Amino acid sequence: MSDPIGPYDGFGGKAGRVFSTSEPDWPRPPTAPTGAPNVIVVLADDLGFSDLGCYGSEIDTPELDRLAADGVRYANFHVNPMCSPTRASMLTGLNHHMAGMGHVAHSDPGFPGYAHEIRDDAVTMAELFRDNGWASLMVGKWHLCKDSNLSEAGPRHSWPLQKGFERFYGILDGFTNFHHPHRLYEDNHHVQVDQYADDYYFTDDITDRAIDMIREVRSSHPTKPFFLYFSHGAVHAPLQAKAADIEKYRGMYEAGWDDVRRRRFERQQQIGVIPADAELPPRNSEPGHEVEAWDQLSDDAKQVFARYQEIFAGMVDSIDQSMGRLRSELEEMGEWDNTIVVFTSDNGGSREGQQIGTSAYFRTLVGQTRHTGWDSVATDLARIDEMGGPTTLPHYPMGWAMVSNTPFRLYKINTHQGGQQVPLIAHWPAGLQADGEIRTQYQHVTDLLPTLAEMTGIEIPSIKNGLNVPDPAGSSFVDSLNDPAAESTHLEQYYEMIGHRGFYRDGWSAVTCHQPQTPFTGETWELHDLTNDPTESHDLASDHPDKVAELQEAWEEAAWANQVYPLDEGNAVKMIMRPEWDAELQHETTIVPGTPTLERYRALQLINFRSFEVAVALRWEQGDQGILVAHGDQGGGYAIYIEDDRLFYAHNGYGDMTKLDCGAMPDGAREVNLSMAAPGDLIWNAALSVDGNPVGGLSNLPVLMAMAPFEGIDVGIDRRSPVSWEIYQRHGPFPYSGDLHSVTYTPGEFAPDAASKWIELLKESGTRYE
Repeated sequence: MSDPIGPYDGFGGKAGRVFSTSEPDWPRPPTAPTGAPNVIVVLADDLGFSDLGCYGSEIDTPELDRLAADGVRYANFHVNPMCSPTRASMLTGLNHHMAGMGHVAHSDPGFPGYAHEIRDDAVTMAELFRDNGWASLMVGKWHLCKDSNLSEAGPRHSWPLQKGFERFYGILDGFTNFHHPHRLYEDNHHVQVDQYADDYYFTDDITDRAIDMIREVRSSHPTKPFFLYFSHGAVHAPLQAKAADIEKYRGMYEAGWDDVRRRRFERQQQIGVIPADAELPPRNSEPGHEVEAWDQLSDDAKQVFARYQEIFAGMVDSIDQSMGRLRSELEEMGEWDNTIVVFTSDNGGSREGQQIGTSAYFRTLVGQTRHTGWDSVATDLARIDEMGGPTTLPHYPMGWAMVSNTPFRLYKINTHQGGQQVPLIAHWPAGLQADGEIRTQYQHVTDLLPTLAEMTGIEIPSIKNGLNVPDPAGSSFVDSLNDPAAESTHLEQYYEMIGHRGFYRDGWSAVTCHQPQTPFTGETWELHDLTNDPTESHDLASDHPDKVAELQEAWEEAAWANQVYPLDEGNAVKMIMRPEWDAELQHETTIVPGTPTLERYRALQLINFRSFEVAVALRWEQGDQGILVAHGDQGGGYAIYIEDDRLFYAHNGYGDMTKLDCGAMPDGAREVNLSMAAPGDLIWNAALSVDGNPVGGLSNLPVLMAMAPFEGIDVGIDRRSPVSWEIYQRHGPFPYSGDLHSVTYTPGEFAPDAASKWIELLKESGTRYE
């Protein structure tokens, strides 16, 4: 008879006849080396080269200045000139097109370089640290999955937890309202919020969450190191800050951008982050990028423009406060000395506010796609006292972006230095013998992953899930962290963004400033000797045509090797093209009360550039009141509600409110209907009815587009940032008190001038610009 206790061991250990005499052989989970450092990467958003005190700014940044004073500052560090691309390169060590992120993740044109999600065979920084025994944590802005995948339906394959993070708290989108975030996520799900506290501020919230995550790790394990990716939403638009932080800078910018830029430049020369013989270029004057002299502005413009910069300064200040809170916590825990901290920015200062800035960010984005005439200084001046708070979505004019990027030319998106040269601070008391030194070696964001791997003793794998990992684009610069005489490890780099091109090789840079819908062939390339002219003040192309040709050819080779093609010629085809299955999101949709907010991209498909119907099924009785349906927020939206037994329609046209009183509700009403017609020319005409009887209408309402409405659809409540601030002040989210059955959206015909109806013509027209 066989022995019933056989030599079975499911773990590969040495099995004996009885449990008590068997020798266990537990598989050990990934474990970091004893004494391994914690790692924190802090990434600011749209922060220019000169925006910190230790890089020449007048803004109060004592914590980051202290970090620089005890660490190493790089004065020649470069990123990609836009946010998603830099984030992808930083996390993977790949050039951004090769990583799949050729542009921001708000389109899906179907080309490998523009997949707008990190490729599956790339090893991310989060995966690298997680698989080697670090806790892998993230807070803040992700912006690395296409917007069509942001809803609870997913797919989630390019969300943070699927890319190596074990914890996440923040936003998946590219920006949010800092006082009333449109959609927060925790780990793999969105966080349902009906109403924020009056003193809520996003930067404070993610700082709290980062500290909580670190405390959880340390209380759960006494020695396990952590990797924290702290990805700020600030200072990306909308410019919003706490009142005290804004007040601190009141009156500081009345002298204007020309004066502030000059003073920053002088401080930069004094502290050594730019050479003493560097030149400050004239104001940006390239077509479409011009900055007007401050002295030529009207008094109204000066007043509004100065206010924008006061708010911006308050936001930078809040980033510094966040760094101080994080440091204090780690010092109290005894973790600070053995924590590597890297602080940088994803691109230069942003020119998205155009020449005159805005109090309504989405309104101005619409104006960048076609002329609207909606932007005006007078409109924004009327809202100046609201700016910085939850009811406006401001952005500064490009004159302040020019200041942000002092001493360099142009802005975020451009491949000139202003778009891609940013601060970098490295700090590690236990591992770096540094006391505020400045490094001038040329390095690129793709170098961060291999550098951190070398600092922590981790080997980057060459195979992932049986597939060869793409060749890395960057190299470790550990040597220059410790030795100011060390050579740069990044000798050449291509740049491309929305048709702007550039190539750096061994101190020389060739660069273009592409004009939309103009041919790439024959485009003018500037040539700059950055060793002797770091601010690109002198174009040497005519003196060195062979060098220009060499760098042009090098750019072409790099473009083919890194999935850069097809180039964006500027006619918006890339933003319009979507896979055919996206049409599934445009079918009739019914939402019942209690449903969490329908995610903003999904909701937008029901109304975007088209006519639509909204049918509200209810059983109304006298005294019932509240929101029936709301779609949007303070940046733009619309709502149907009942108050004091009367029906109302509110339309928020990028901050311009229109309210329609539809009269008293009839007893026993069963259906309220909104019929929205889209005749074209960025206009909607609204008609409302109750039980089939017309009760009112509005004509020539501004169409909501350019990502507005930025909050999705709520039924029976208006959560978070409200469509109507007036209603919010009286009732908060104003939940409906009566018997509300459902709300049904029925998408109709596209407007005659909807871009999706003209995509083939746009494709054909684009061939003229090759």
